[in-house]
Amino acid sequence: MTIDADARTLPGERVAHYDLLGRRDTDYYAVFADIPDADRAVWDRAKAFVDEVGTRMQGEWDAATYPVELVQRMGELELLTDGIEHPELAHTSPLAAGLVNMEVSRHDGSLATALAVQGGLALRTLALFGSPEQQRRWLKPLADGTVLGAFALTEPDHGSDSVSLETTATRTTDGWSLSGTKKWIGNGASGGITFVWARVENEGGDDHGKVQCFLVEQDTPGYSGTVITGKVSLRGIHQAHIAMDDLRLPADAVLPGSHTFKDASRVLYATRSGVAWSALGHATACYEIARTYATERMQFGKPLAAFQMVQERLTQMLDELTAMQLYCRRLADLETTGGLRPTQASLAKYHNTRAARRVAAIARDLLGGNGILLENGVMQHMADIEAIHTYEGTESVQALLLGRDITGMSAFV
Repeated sequence: MTIDADARTLPGERVAHYDLLGRRDTDYYAVFADIPDADRAVWDRAKAFVDEVGTRMQGEWDAATYPVELVQRMGELELLTDGIEHPELAHTSPLAAGLVNMEVSRHDGSLATALAVQGGLALRTLALFGSPEQQRRWLKPLADGTVLGAFALTEPDHGSDSVSLETTATRTTDGWSLSGTKKWIGNGASGGITFVWARVENEGGDDHGKVQCFLVEQDTPGYSGTVITGKVSLRGIHQAHIAMDDLRLPADAVLPGSHTFKDASRVLYATRSGVAWSALGHATACYEIARTYATERMQFGKPLAAFQMVQERLTQMLDELTAMQLYCRRLADLETTGGLRPTQASLAKYHNTRAARRVAAIARDLLGGNGILLENGVMQHMADIEAIHTYEGTESVQALLLGRDITGMSAFV
């Protein structure tokens, strides 16, 4: 069908879900109208990927199964590098990386989380802190998705206060021994490698008490990864509970560029921007679904979209969505120039996940009873938004980081 100048959809006509973003009613301020051709080409690859996946992820989400071959497919399309600068990786700009995250999230939150774990966390950790030998062996397999990577920082008793991690790394005569537990580790039981953050125990040594990162192959004796079940969010990716009991590693398992907890934070700050983009993708999908539904659904002899209350709700959603887009575009601009501060990424994450929650709630309500059906998409996005609202720093933690920056006083302790 042809979209007219006012971008209106007639009742009964269905618009392809993934063709809507360029329309004025979705990108109302033309925030992404002037992106460079190179960035648009990367974005187009992401669009082609989600079109290729089709509706498959609804079934995977419903069954709580993780199609790891789709992670490899993203690797084949060079979608996993997340803007990381490294001579061995295909480079994408912060804007292109954000658009990929947005587009994949717009389709499915589980795949977007796999993207964030594989590229944003695992690959970035190796690229920033790994030795030349470690990078030579593992960088390309992580980038092309043939080896799955995990980032193990969070522990059962240490989420927001992950700086207090209890996993220990003890020096042995020929290397290291790791002991401790980790929780909510994406790809942590998928047969690949895990980057484990641990506190060094070396009484009398200069490194005693320091936090360092260790590369662990998941088939190493002493490593046990168990898939966490019972999730009602991000069901199409597996997160793991990891137990390590005197896990023996060679001396060169440590990532030599990792020295303190600030190094782990450096990775998290980078991926916090990705969460803001992911929230935008989820909200875009909810808005698009609600708008299409409102133009098609007939009630009391006319489309829902013809009622004043429905138009006001669509306007509320567009208001939130446009603000989210502006946050993300500015975020990418700041990162491109090297001027992005960690707390600016925190503010974008804080705003966008909160806004995405509001958009999803309006969309679910607008669809009425049909809003709870998996086939209509909104409920799946709504559930997945709950996870991204929490990970990479909860709302409360982001507020405290910002509050400290605003006031110069820490409320953490």
